[in-house]
Order: sequence, then C-alpha cells, then structure tokens
Amino acid sequence: MAKRKSLTIVQMNDTHAYFDLHQELFWQGDRSVYRRAGGYARISAIVKQIRAESHGNCLFCDCGDTLHGTFPAVNTQGKVLIPVLNSLGLDAMTAHWDFAYGPKAFNQLTAELSYPMLANNVFEKETKKQIYQSYAIKEMNGLRVGIIGIASNIVDKTMPPSYSEGIFFTLGKDELPSIIDVLRTQEKTDLIILLSHLGFPQDMRLLSEVQGIDICLSGHTHNRLYKPVLSGKTIVIQSGCHGSFLGRLDLEVDGGQIIDYKHRLIEVEEAIQPDPITDELIRQALAPYKNDLSEVVGETATALNRGTMLETTMDNFLLQALLENTGAQLAFSNGWRYGAPIVPGKITLNDLYNMIPMDPPVSTVELKGEEVRMMLEENLERTFSCDPYQQMGGYVKRCLGLNIYFKIENPPGHRIQKLFAGNKEVQPNQYYTTAFVTMQGVPQKYGRNRENQSERIIDVLRKYLATHHPVHADLRGTFVAI
Repeated sequence: MAKRKSLTIVQMNDTHAYFDLHQELFWQGDRSVYRRAGGYARISAIVKQIRAESHGNCLFCDCGDTLHGTFPAVNTQGKVLIPVLNSLGLDAMTAHWDFAYGPKAFNQLTAELSYPMLANNVFEKETKKQIYQSYAIKEMNGLRVGIIGIASNIVDKTMPPSYSEGIFFTLGKDELPSIIDVLRTQEKTDLIILLSHLGFPQDMRLLSEVQGIDICLSGHTHNRLYKPVLSGKTIVIQSGCHGSFLGRLDLEVDGGQIIDYKHRLIEVEEAIQPDPITDELIRQALAPYKNDLSEVVGETATALNRGTMLETTMDNFLLQALLENTGAQLAFSNGWRYGAPIVPGKITLNDLYNMIPMDPPVSTVELKGEEVRMMLEENLERTFSCDPYQQMGGYVKRCLGLNIYFKIENPPGHRIQKLFAGNKEVQPNQYYTTAFVTMQGVPQKYGRNRENQSERIIDVLRKYLATHHPVHADLRGTFVAI
C-alpha cells in the first residue's frame, strides 16, 4: 500500500501590484466596513510560516494580475516588482493584466522571474506556435505534481490591441486533455493542479467538461471562497484580491488520490509581522515615489470602493469629474474590479493612481441612442451571460447620466426594459455627447467624432477635488435590476 503523503498548496491571485498595506472592504451586517490588509512582506511572512509548518512540502502559486495596478508598477512597466516577487519563493504563475505593457515587455519580465510563466492558450499569430510552457513539474514529499497554466482568454477580445500585439488567446479547454494525458502517462504525476485566470464561473464550466484535474486555483473574478467548491472530485479555490487574502489547502494523498483536505482563506492582517527581507525590497521599490504619491490632493465624505457589481461610489467620483470637465451628457468607464477603497477623509495622489493607474486621456464621442442601448446590452451579456464562456469583463460598465432598468435573467439583447437620459427616455436616433476613459469605456466601434482631449484623467480628478471638498459620490441607482 502506498504511503500517505501530505502537501500544502498556497494560492495568491489578483494582487494587482499592491506592494503594501491598503484599505480593504469587508461586509458586516447591513453595511461595509474597512480595515487595512495586504502587502507582499506580510504575504512572505505567512508563506514562510506555512513552509515551516509543512516541513517544506508547500507549493506557492500565483494566478496572475500581478504586474499591473499601481503607479510604481505601471511607471516601470512591471520591472519594480521583480525583486519583490522573486523573494516570495513562488513556484508558478499565469497572467491577465500582466500583458498590459505588450507581449514583448511581458516576456522580458517573465525572463527575470525565478519561476515559470505557464499558459497553454497563448500563441503567435504568424506561426501559431505556443509561446509559454503549458505545465511545470514539481516534486515534493515523494509526490510528482503537474501544474498547468491557463491565462485570461479575454486579452485579445476586450482589451486594448497593444496588449495582444502579434499573439492570440484561446479558451485553453481544447488543449487540456492532451496535456493531462501527458502528465498522467508520461510524466507519471500523482496530482494535477490547474492554475487558471479564466474566472470562477468559467472554471466551473470547464471542469465539468474536462476530466482529470485534481485542484483548480481560480483567479480573475476576485471571489473570496471561504470554503472550497467541488466540481466532481476537483477542488476549486479562489482567494480575493489586492493581496488581502491567501488561500491555503492542506492535502492528504494516498496512491495518487486526495483522501482528505482542509482549506483556510487567510486574511493578510495588518497585525502580521512583515518579513524583513521582502519588506526592505518593498521599501527600496517605493522610495522613489513615496513623497510624490503621498501628496494630499483632496478629501472625501463618501467611502469610495469598487466592491459592488452594478454601480460603485469610486467610479461615480471618477464619472462626476468627467462630466464636469467636459460638459458631456453621459460618462462611461470600464467595470474595473481592482482599486483599493478610499475611506472618508484625505485623498492622496496614490489613491487616484490606484483607481486608474494608466492615467489615460479623457476622451469624448457622440453616441446615438441606439448605440448606447447596444453597448449596454453587449456589456450586460458579457457580465451576466448564462454561458460562462461568454462572460468577458469585470463588473457592469460604469456610467452617469443614465438610468437603466433591466432584467438580469433575460436573454442577450433583451435585458434593458427602460433606458433614460435624465428624465427622458433615450431616443434611438438622437446623439448624446459622451465622455469616457479607455476603449473599454466606449469601444472603438461605437459613435462618431471620437477624440482624445488634452487632459488626462488624474489631472481632471485633481481639479475636481480642488473645487469639491469634501467630495460626495453616493450611489445613484444608475443600474436597477428589476
């Protein structure tokens, strides 16, 4: 009889380059509350403790959305993160927003990492050649573990074209069976882990269609899974965002079968003593930016967050500034999930960059009423599609100037029941002046007279804060599910 063996897996996902402590949102009763959490130095300390407890029998994997999301990361195209990430002792990663600097820059970054970038679903357009290795093998405590990576498949579908220049992405599902067969029959693995950035709904459907995965480490959708979800015998976990949480999965394995497991979603609490080595690397990484980013640029009376699906206070602040700056009738931004909360009180320049680290130009366009409806219906389908594979975005597109009453459960193109601009119903052939940021706010195929303005959004936000102190950005019921 095979000897029973132990293995611990630690998951990190969607940290979005949050180096250090930040505010995090938690739900308590009928309200949201905030407390500080996260930071790679505290993550490092937790993982070192887990490694000690497991006698080194610990795999540490990153589901991606790691190299983009804060000003220091974007300003250096991710390079400032490399020493910090290498100090964590990761075993593998996959990716999503990490492609934001372009595939060539991303490849240069991954070449400097001390662990492999895994993706079975990223190919060169010209040659159809796979770019990254599909899997890695780790041997630990007498176990051979295969780790397969699937990157986010929406990079070339919903994001700026520069993110996927010269490459294309598949779902990764069709490539999986042959890889699983190789791992089982040739590599003789005891366990197979899927390291995925498709999203929790997508992973659950995929696992119902592809057999042979023992554990799925799911990313992208920022779920805080306080207990694992089973798809057949496959154990699925996901662990929040912004590095505020880690997922820990302790396994007992006998004869290549998981016979017992325990899971814990670990909050990366402020009280945790930071690892001194990683802490010093973070200090060095942030030192050039500390003074500038700590500048107080305003004050908010509203807690600003991106923690809700249909509308958020953080984006209402951004959209209010867009409308005031441009005089447009409507304003749109993407349904971004990332962006640490800002509690009532002072707002720093760092807070603004956390909201929108790319600092894109303010853009304007004229949209026909029928285009507004089409764009919103497309977005609602990409958010709520009953086919998880058709879900390809973050939360619902953020907007002001509109009121949308819709049926979540309706089929594609038929969700919106009533659509108002101000107190008047949107007219199909009427043009509406519209302000937005990034092509994810208003895709290129919509509108006429599209142009970038001279100002970028960070300066626009600063101006708005200078004349609105404190700022108020309450929820307005823009989207109402009926």
